[in-house]
Amino acid sequence: MTQRHSALPPLAALPSPSLTWHEAAPHSAAFDDVYFSREDGRAETEHVFVNANDLPARFADWPPGRAFVIGETGFGTGLNMLCAWACFEDHAPAHARLHLLSTEKLPLDHASLTRALSAWPSLAAYAQVLCALWPAPVSGIHRLHLSERVTLDLHFGDTAERLGQLDGQVDAWFLDGFAPSKNPDMWQPALFDAMAARSHPGATFATFTCAGIVKRGLKAAGFTWQKVPGFGRKREMLAGHIATPPDDPRRQATPWFTPPAATYPRQVAVIGAGIAGASVAAALARRGIQVRLIDREGPGAGGSGNRQGALYVKLAAETNHQSRFYLAGLMYSQRWLSQISTPTPLWQPSGVVQLALTDKETRRQQRFIANHPLPDAIVSAQTAGLSEQAGVPISADQALVYPQAGWVRPKALCERLVDYPNIEVCQGEVTQLRRDGQRWQLDLTGGDVISADQVVIANAQLANRFAQTAALPLQQVRGQVSEVALPEGVDAPGRVVCAGGYVSPPVDGVLTFGASFVPNNDTTQVTADDHQRNIDELRHALPEWVADLERAGVALNAQTLAGRAAVRAASPDKSPYAGPVPVADAWREAYQGLSKDASKVPDTLGEHYPGLWISTAHGSRGLSSAPLCAEVIASRMCGDPLPLEAPLVDHLHPGRRIISAIIRGERA
Repeated sequence: MTQRHSALPPLAALPSPSLTWHEAAPHSAAFDDVYFSREDGRAETEHVFVNANDLPARFADWPPGRAFVIGETGFGTGLNMLCAWACFEDHAPAHARLHLLSTEKLPLDHASLTRALSAWPSLAAYAQVLCALWPAPVSGIHRLHLSERVTLDLHFGDTAERLGQLDGQVDAWFLDGFAPSKNPDMWQPALFDAMAARSHPGATFATFTCAGIVKRGLKAAGFTWQKVPGFGRKREMLAGHIATPPDDPRRQATPWFTPPAATYPRQVAVIGAGIAGASVAAALARRGIQVRLIDREGPGAGGSGNRQGALYVKLAAETNHQSRFYLAGLMYSQRWLSQISTPTPLWQPSGVVQLALTDKETRRQQRFIANHPLPDAIVSAQTAGLSEQAGVPISADQALVYPQAGWVRPKALCERLVDYPNIEVCQGEVTQLRRDGQRWQLDLTGGDVISADQVVIANAQLANRFAQTAALPLQQVRGQVSEVALPEGVDAPGRVVCAGGYVSPPVDGVLTFGASFVPNNDTTQVTADDHQRNIDELRHALPEWVADLERAGVALNAQTLAGRAAVRAASPDKSPYAGPVPVADAWREAYQGLSKDASKVPDTLGEHYPGLWISTAHGSRGLSSAPLCAEVIASRMCGDPLPLEAPLVDHLHPGRRIISAIIRGERA
């Protein structure tokens, strides 16, 4: 089938730049150029980028609704973005939101970033937030919530390639980066074309350079430019705008994924108050939207009600879209949890040790590391010192270690997420969704009706019980965790240890391990059989430690263990559904020709139920997937840039199963 986007680049760590320093001012050895003016870099930024884009006046007049979006080519030290943030705080009304996005091929390491930004004491409060959230140098998009109203997306990788994969539009461009004479690879037609295609009508730009290649490239892409006074010794610079951006050619190959137009809602109903629904509710509330969160039991029930949940992923040996998404989700969840996990800790970044218990798994892990040269801060293959790292005897010869992953208190997390002024929690069960004019009506058991502008369905295995979502295949998967009290002084894991199952460090003196995996089973009664499965798996993974436990008097008895069972939802391809709900019958009619020739793609855009969204099929990895999926949905709903590359957004689209079924000649 024809692909809408070019292939994503390899998933890997990016190198840090080689720097020389003049006090706090860095100089690039590779490009023989400075990151900012040593005389007054902040004044230069404000002249060239902030004022030339008329940001103070535009911020002051920005209406409620979608965020004002600034795009930048070349993050560098972050000085430009911090100046824009400071300007926003000084001029924007309380209802306004700011979305910053910036590309960077050679991200500074944390120490260099901190040193460079120390040059600007007036920006210290902003720099402290940025440095605290600074991600590992992994190619892809890293979403940082700088404040309640300000979001930064760092697009690590080649600038033109990154903008080519951007799903979103920009209001003002900071066309930065090292000078064209020093960095000619960046200032190419592909860059200007990508800027044009990712611009809102009337988007402005500003740049320090007047080089001919820049003027010609901007004009060819559709921008109007003019020379304006430069800063300091630079007599002139360029500024301008694009009146009518070109159509985005990416939509031609897969028109079914064309998103519905963003219509910023006043009220949204979210069905389901587990991790998926609570994450969506919080993401919308942060954007100023009133949310009614509906759940038949309340926040943190179902699969989100366990004492502990492991935050980790199992990535494919060969890079695929699913692994890219889950790695992005893991890194996002780590930052997100670190911000909301105060004052009471909701999670512990204890680290995760993923054991290789068989020769097959050992080879798989070795292939994974060979294919994914990621920073050790994210994941590494280790063969020595595993017992010391885990805190208990490890007999496996190899493991993947995720040092920044860990465990979470899921129920407490859900309760924290919904404790927000814009969120109203309603206990009840939605039996039917009806469209009435421009609004949705939600019928509840007992006869009550809730009305909302838009609806997000996030109730796990029940998500396809509605007429509008019946075409989305979901598999029910029963999972049971086992719990046992540990006596004081007994050794226990200091990190999450996983193989076929997992065991977490004890919390409140209780050890949690599991979880059983029983497909096509929707029962929630705790059973001795599932306890025995969990015991057997624990004994297989950590035989020496289990023997130590039993010698210490810990009874791993399937008949007496405490535990909890819940039902999770999975999709056939094991990736979540996150996005607008397709009108399945309309898709089958419009795209039926794909069953005969998948290369003949019609022009028809995919029809979606207006204002209806879904986040489900998170399986047992919801802590890694649901928070980022919530950002995908909230960003799409509100017209913000998305936190994933366009191919990954398409990979999550709920309609993907309908299209694949048509191509295979099946009925979804």
